[in-house]
Amino acid sequence: MKKISWLFIIAAFILGFNACKKDNDNVDIEPQADVFTIPKKEMRAVWVTTAWGLDWPQDQYNMATQKQQYIDYLNRFKQLNMNAVFVQIKGMGDAFYNSPYEPWSAAITGTRGKDPGYDVLKFMLDEAHARGMEFHAWLNPYRIATRASSTAAYPALHPSIQPDWVVSHEKIQIYNPAVPEVRQRLADIVKDIITKYDVDGIHFDDYFYPDPSTAGTMVSDNADYAKYGAGMASIENFRRDNVNKAIKAVHDIIVATRPEVVFSISPAASDTYNYNTLYADVLKWNQEGWLDVIIPQLYQQIGAASNDFKERLQWWHQFRYKAAMMVGYGYYRFGDPTAPAAFQSVNELEKQWALTKKYKASVGHLLYSAKYVMQNPIGITDKLATLWTTPTVIPFLGRSVAPDPAEPQNVRIEGNSLKWEAGGNVRSVVYYTPDLKQEAKVLALTNDHTTDATSAGYYCVTTINSDNKESKASKVIQK
Repeated sequence: MKKISWLFIIAAFILGFNACKKDNDNVDIEPQADVFTIPKKEMRAVWVTTAWGLDWPQDQYNMATQKQQYIDYLNRFKQLNMNAVFVQIKGMGDAFYNSPYEPWSAAITGTRGKDPGYDVLKFMLDEAHARGMEFHAWLNPYRIATRASSTAAYPALHPSIQPDWVVSHEKIQIYNPAVPEVRQRLADIVKDIITKYDVDGIHFDDYFYPDPSTAGTMVSDNADYAKYGAGMASIENFRRDNVNKAIKAVHDIIVATRPEVVFSISPAASDTYNYNTLYADVLKWNQEGWLDVIIPQLYQQIGAASNDFKERLQWWHQFRYKAAMMVGYGYYRFGDPTAPAAFQSVNELEKQWALTKKYKASVGHLLYSAKYVMQNPIGITDKLATLWTTPTVIPFLGRSVAPDPAEPQNVRIEGNSLKWEAGGNVRSVVYYTPDLKQEAKVLALTNDHTTDATSAGYYCVTTINSDNKESKASKVIQK
């Protein structure tokens, strides 16, 4: 039987058959004898928090210092084979670009509304793309400001904001989710961003209606219910419907404006909490197809009494419906002396990784947050480097806009170089394995049509377009 298999492979090379087995459906395929198996695609990303300057710019208000700090982040992320960043560009009813709807963020200059003298979002976006990394614009949809007590003053509102659009609770000021003009304003903000900037995604965190346990004394919304809630059986259903309408409006404006943009949300791990406290009906969003990717924040350890990582992972996988799924990891908890014992060992991360990779719909990892990657508590980033040893390909997650990529042609070995031909606006992915019985790895993601091929073994090439759709694989070349 073995001899017959090798004869088949030799014949495939001679005839130019495609001997690469590609994982088009993001399903793990076990390596098989005499079949070149391409690894599962995955997004590897990190949240960069700008609210209160937590990750960036950390109270650094000099432009050159800010730029270098961000570049240092990206260089380290690239070194760790990450392929995307989720950067918070609207954390406090503010903006990291010149917005007609919201003031410049105080995190950039120290003063809300002050122009920093450079296009912050363009700089961040261009630097990410220059490294072959995607840039997902992270927005908090409703929060305008926070305060320690009811005696502290909230900042002045943008001139375009009407007073009845805003609710000032004891400790948090938000856009009023009940007001139709607020939902339209949110859609307008998203449209403005994706029209002006070539962002790869729009991302929301888990803040919708405030949690009373942290917001303090809440302002009643009974008047809103009376004005806008006709036909709603309860005020709770009314609140959920308000958020539903906002999510649908953002989805619809993305599809109408730049459908290739990926829309993702990172809900809390507990759907009961999302549904009953934040009034976020995440399962409906998944069922309706309003989200491209769901990224639950699975910040507890495996076996936790509440929100057990393993149990929540399985649950979200089951109820993702039309959405793809990534996992949000509590990277900040590793080495935190107040965290459970599991987070005092880097092995917990590896165990969580192993569980995640078992699920076919799990298409990536998102770490919270950037500064902890740099700080490397208990050597957690050293462990990360051993888990992400080679680059990977981001899966197709949104809607197809670009022409389908064509299979590379004339793939060949010349000396110690692998060369091929590819047309169109595409990048090329080079896969390599020393043994056909082993799963291949990504050797290179490149805009060129050549790469080093110094190792004996088997090579295969695909192309990938701007939507992250991958072509048929080339024939396998043996060196």
